[in-house]
Amino acid sequence: MVFYISILLTGVFIIWGIFFTDSLSAIVNPLFKGSVNYFGWLYLSSALIFVIFSIYLLVSKYGDIRLGKETDKPEFKTVSWLSMLFGAGMGIGIVFWSVAEPVTHYANPPSGKGFTEAAANLAMEYTFFHWGIHPWAIYTVIGLALAFFQFNKNLPASVSSAFYPLLKEKIYGPIGKTIDIFSVIATVFGIATSLGLGAMQISGGLNYFFKIPNTVNVQIVVILISTILFLISISTGLEKGIQYLSNTAMFLSILMLSLVLIVGSTSEIFRVFFNTLVGYLGNFMEMSLRLRPFGDNSWIGNWTIYYWAWWIAWAPFVGMFIARISKGRTIKEFVLGVLFVPSLGTFAWLSIFGGQALHLIHTLGHKELVEKITSNVDLSVFTFFDYLPASSILSVVGFAVMIIYYVTVADTSTFVLGMLSERGNLNPSNTVKITWGVIQSLVAVVLLLAGGLQVLQTASITASLPFAIIMVIMCWSFFKELKNEAKEQKIPTPKEKIS
Repeated sequence: MVFYISILLTGVFIIWGIFFTDSLSAIVNPLFKGSVNYFGWLYLSSALIFVIFSIYLLVSKYGDIRLGKETDKPEFKTVSWLSMLFGAGMGIGIVFWSVAEPVTHYANPPSGKGFTEAAANLAMEYTFFHWGIHPWAIYTVIGLALAFFQFNKNLPASVSSAFYPLLKEKIYGPIGKTIDIFSVIATVFGIATSLGLGAMQISGGLNYFFKIPNTVNVQIVVILISTILFLISISTGLEKGIQYLSNTAMFLSILMLSLVLIVGSTSEIFRVFFNTLVGYLGNFMEMSLRLRPFGDNSWIGNWTIYYWAWWIAWAPFVGMFIARISKGRTIKEFVLGVLFVPSLGTFAWLSIFGGQALHLIHTLGHKELVEKITSNVDLSVFTFFDYLPASSILSVVGFAVMIIYYVTVADTSTFVLGMLSERGNLNPSNTVKITWGVIQSLVAVVLLLAGGLQVLQTASITASLPFAIIMVIMCWSFFKELKNEAKEQKIPTPKEKIS
């Protein structure tokens, strides 16, 4: 039922987006602006709740609970596990925004004047903030809850299973099915827009390297070729296709980061990392709840709240995938691996790319880079490489990383949609996975042709508002069941262990 109703509703919405784009825009855009203006506090507070809840689980007695049986061992090696969850959680976006966002904030900071030392520091702090602990905490709570109910309570691998302590058998009825259908549609819309936007970025790279025109037709060809690649990958299974792609992407990413660190201003990059980390942690609470009740909140709405809404929109897909690959790990290992390790890796990435870009602009005086980068985000990383030694090698590696992350995200999302559509089957059939893979690509293609890609992206982000509330309720449901689990296993508190 979830499969067919999801396809039906997706089809109706897509037809609306193709043939009645203006009508959809007239409804979606005011809804999005209203959610930002009137419910910005909800996005900010819920994201902070997820951070606090994740850290609490790490230090509490529940940290020793294993996801699965006590005898279960992790299915994947730690390096592969981290590579897969990082590729699903951030993917291609960080390749571009690690340069474009700090430079944009440097020119137009949330407070104070642009093009100053204070603006450069603030730009890096907010980039850490937008890509750091908060988004990974969103993925942590949903992924952990889904994994616990799948592997410890033997419930289906579906979002509705996380509400069993509150709904009981109703998760198998209309309420549970509605939650799962909502999760499937949110995933399809989020991935379809990502495929479309990713195709635009790859097309920009092709234009940069080979002077191929950056047109809609080229973008469609990119989607079609990528579809063939990830359909081949998903047919080989999780243990081969996605794992190999993720490991390759991680290897090339580390190579690219190392090259920039070596050929760039190494000492400056380290200073940026530590200075920004101190500033970020020192201003953590202020940034987490920053709203101006008597002032203009447009910057916060366009950046922070927009990001939180986007991460929440991606949460069903990313959380489900991380849950699937995390059986056998303890809650403590899960939180460390999903919340803190990727955050530190992200901070290093942002410092190397964003810190070096700001060093070129602010310290070395290449002010023209600001206009070049902000005017064409799709080419921002390649524009940045042009100002470094070994730019050709860096560009080739960067383009390869971009393509692999693009295919990986499509691959993992198709796998998750297969799970959701087959009543939580941890190894969905190739038929269902291929069906969803083709649907995702077709949606991206028709929206590119119809010019409705931006509208669908806004719609998916708007839909994240009710899902933020659903996730807060999920935390309550998860905590309620954790207490029962601790009683059954007679797990002592940290204080009791010491005594």
